[in-house]
This record gives sequence, structure tokens and C-alpha cells, in this order.
Amino acid sequence: MKRLDSRTVLITGGAKGVGAASAWLFVQEGARVFIADRDGAAAARLRDEFAAQGHDLGMICADVSKPEEAERAYQAALAHLGRIDVLFNHAGIILVKPFLDCSLSEWDELMDNNAKSAFLMTRLVLPQMLERGKGTLVFTSTTGVRAATHLEALYCASKAAMHQMARAIAVEYRDQGIRCNLICPSFIRTQHGEHEIEQLRSYGIFASESDVNVMQGRICEPEEVAEVALFLASDASSFVNGAEIFVDNTFTAV
Repeated sequence: MKRLDSRTVLITGGAKGVGAASAWLFVQEGARVFIADRDGAAAARLRDEFAAQGHDLGMICADVSKPEEAERAYQAALAHLGRIDVLFNHAGIILVKPFLDCSLSEWDELMDNNAKSAFLMTRLVLPQMLERGKGTLVFTSTTGVRAATHLEALYCASKAAMHQMARAIAVEYRDQGIRCNLICPSFIRTQHGEHEIEQLRSYGIFASESDVNVMQGRICEPEEVAEVALFLASDASSFVNGAEIFVDNTFTAV
């Protein structure tokens, strides 16, 4: 039996990187998947790739950090899937910049994309999960909530806000059948990860990928994070709730 047989999954930020890798893995494990991403072209390409392999992938171009677009994404997912068993809050952005050079608008942008988006989508999806007495929430956090990194004060702060919100949701709704867990990756071989390394290099923090390898052995592949998302989305993690799983190969341990 496949691990997500008959499950329905909504992934925000699902068009590329870990989101796309998770969509592929979830479908292979029996799920029906819908993605929301503000990169509509990438989402459409992924949908077409799925179709070429005989799989259905629902998609919408939406910026879920905006209330009206989050609502539109939710309604589209609900129409396509019928219900949402699993919400994977993966959408997010990063900024590498000295703290004193950061503007209020950049603070708002990071908070909107990394914390507010997860708040909006969870608030939309949770009521219908509570009606059924069962639902699974997975959030993408970061090692930065434990090991603060150079020039990423706004990123760390916004992810920390989202991170603790997720744990509080787990505590509040545990006895109503809701599980809510966090994945905390380090550097991943994705556009997001490569952009982070490029920005850090521009400030002289890292010179090459070998510097990252010193901290975590090698770059993490998106499929490795997707496997953890699958575990948390499936019944294999039935007694895992309010947990923080660090996918970082000792990055935060040394």
C-alpha cells in the first residue's frame, strides 16, 4: 500500500525545488496534489511534466502572502481536490543583507512571505480539517531558527515567527486530530539555496560550495527533504506532533 493512498495535498511554493520534488514523491505514493506558486510559468511547466508522465497535478499562479490570493489558491485547490488532507506550507523567500542596511519594507516582505503566508493558508485550510477530525500540516522552517546565520537577521526572524506559530498550532489542536510539524533544512541544491550562497559570497562569507561542505558534509538534495515531508504527511509519523526535524547533516549539531 502506498504511503499517501487517497490523500489530497496542497503545496504552497510547489513549482520548483523541494516543493516540486515533494509533489513528485507524493503523487508516486498515491496522493492527489495541487500546487500554488507565484511563478505561474514554472507551475505550468511542472503540470505539463506530470501530464506527460500520466499524472494529474492541479496548479494555480498565486502569491499566498496576500489574503485575496491565498483565498483564491485555497478555493482552487478545494475545487480540484474536493478536500485538503495535508497542507505543506513551503512558500518562502530569503534575504542576505547587513541588518542595519535592511529597510522596513524588506522586513515586511520577509514577514509576509515566510510567516504571514503560512498563517493565511493554515487559517483557510484548518476549519475543514477540524470538521473531519483529522488533518496534517507541514511547515518548511530552517536551521536558522537554532543556528543564526550571518547577514540573515530578517530571514531568521520571519522563519522563527512561522516556526513557533506551527508548534503552538500543534499544541492547540492536538486533541482535535491535527498534527503540525516542521522541517528545518540547511543548504539545499535548489534555486533558493543557490541564491542564498550567491548572496553570501557577494559579502565575502562563502567562497565556494566547499565552504558549505565543511559545515554539513555536502549540499542537501531536494529529494532528501521531500522524503522527510512524505514521512510527516503520512501515517508513519502518527505520533509525531509539534516536532522540529533538522535535515542538516550535523549543521546545527557542531
